[in-house]
Amino acid sequence: MGGLRELAASFVVPGPAGVAIRDRLRVSDADAAVLAEVGVFLGSLAAGDLAERSRQRLAHDAASWAVRKRSLTGRSSARWAGSITKASHDQWALARRGQAAHMAWLRRQIASIEARLARPLGAKADKRAGLARGYATRGEWHAKSRRLQMLKDRLAVMEADRAAGRVHVVRGGKRLANTRHHLAAAGLDEQVWRERWQAERMFLAADGESGKRFGNETIRVTETGQVSLKLPAPLAHLANAPHGRYLLDATVRFQYRGAEWLDRVTVNRAMAYRIHHDTGRGRWYITASWQRAAAPLLPLQVALARGVVGVDMNDDHLAAWHLDVHGNPVGEPQRFFYDLTGSTQHRDAQIRHTLTRLLHHARRCGAAAIAIEDLDFTDGTSREQHGHNKRFRRLLSRFPTAKLKARLVSMAAEQDVAVVAVDPAYTSRWGAQHWQKPLTTPTRKISRHDAASIAIGRRALGHPIRRRTTPPHGDQSDRRGHRTVQARPDTRRREETRPRIPGPRTDPCHRTRSESGRPGHPTPFGMSAVTRYGSKTHSCSLIRNGYGSASATRAHSSTSLQRG
Repeated sequence: MGGLRELAASFVVPGPAGVAIRDRLRVSDADAAVLAEVGVFLGSLAAGDLAERSRQRLAHDAASWAVRKRSLTGRSSARWAGSITKASHDQWALARRGQAAHMAWLRRQIASIEARLARPLGAKADKRAGLARGYATRGEWHAKSRRLQMLKDRLAVMEADRAAGRVHVVRGGKRLANTRHHLAAAGLDEQVWRERWQAERMFLAADGESGKRFGNETIRVTETGQVSLKLPAPLAHLANAPHGRYLLDATVRFQYRGAEWLDRVTVNRAMAYRIHHDTGRGRWYITASWQRAAAPLLPLQVALARGVVGVDMNDDHLAAWHLDVHGNPVGEPQRFFYDLTGSTQHRDAQIRHTLTRLLHHARRCGAAAIAIEDLDFTDGTSREQHGHNKRFRRLLSRFPTAKLKARLVSMAAEQDVAVVAVDPAYTSRWGAQHWQKPLTTPTRKISRHDAASIAIGRRALGHPIRRRTTPPHGDQSDRRGHRTVQARPDTRRREETRPRIPGPRTDPCHRTRSESGRPGHPTPFGMSAVTRYGSKTHSCSLIRNGYGSASATRAHSSTSLQRG
């Protein structure tokens, strides 16, 4: 056990703190032209403000923020200026966080390469001593030494940028900007790329304010669905409504969470809106978002009071199994498949559909919690950790870890289902070792992923992954506590005295069907039976319903007699 790392405690994942809903704006040609003109104009102001914020670097303070806002107010309006400056500040802070994360990744890669370069060629890894394996050949060793110097140079440049407060941000996206140089490979022409680039750089977003009409004075959506926006001062000639506003012909009707949105709008609660143009589909969309009070976090024991559904995440399916409060698998294993190839919209739809089926299964089982692994592949997908196994790296990169967890948490909160995160260490290995073979029957094939779902559920419940303790006590004393991990001390019939069996006493744990209880009522899995022979008391775990074999039980009991 010296080589095993310490396991982190399981915890209930907090629910979402915000809500976002979207609906299509079926605008006319005139409305589309006005929205495009306003969005491009405000986008140019946002680009200039972001550049000014980046030039200020670490010297930025509240006074400089006020100067930027006053400068934008004269060219647009006070509310648009507030939205633009806040967006610039958030973008700069996001770039700083990404910079810190990339520096941490570089340091991990450098440490991994240095540890392997220090080992002899072909040396095997020693997990107990914490030693990495050496590189296989002299050529690989030389190539990695060159990569080490390259990573150190990149780290030095980023550390200098970090110290100076310098960030690198591309409005419209770095990927789309690089696509400009590879239009043929992307299947685009210059005009289509230019339209997409312009749409991504538009700025049509406004934060809400409680107490104002319908929760937002800049982009206003009434309770009947009418959409209007405050025009910047240079574009006031486009107004078709009083007070310099433009009223769209299109109306909004939020299908999802429409009642919740209407409740907030009617009482003038803060509501943020964003208008976006999808050039690929030729459609306009409006997204409404708001914050909501965080739901009280359930204690772990309360969430697991009715059992748990353990879920093992894979690149093409979710393996799930329902466990009762004692850690026993109930029913049959479930597999929910999905296909993550194709477009982003297709992948999102596949994940939502799979999670919907998983939540419906949890509700049918009566469980109030779903246990998942707290996966983070920041190190697992690195080329330094698995550089020789490209197939395994591609497999890990296909795991929808972050998106699936975020979706599951938000969807489970609406179904009153808690999400419990557990340490992912050794779940697949120990699950296959202790559960895959015992649960396999001639009519049911258990995969390694099904066994891992049991291991995840048992870890969430606080039980060890192994099926039972070994061996039983050597005497009648109970000073070492309860012998069975499958039943609580207050469970009835967990350890009962069996009737005396006449005849040879060579196998005290062997019982016929009539002696083990009424027909059709075998002793539950995990309950122990105690038999007295002379001055000794021996205990053995009865294994029924495919959870073990009679030979294993007899071997276990004979070992107990020898030790007794």
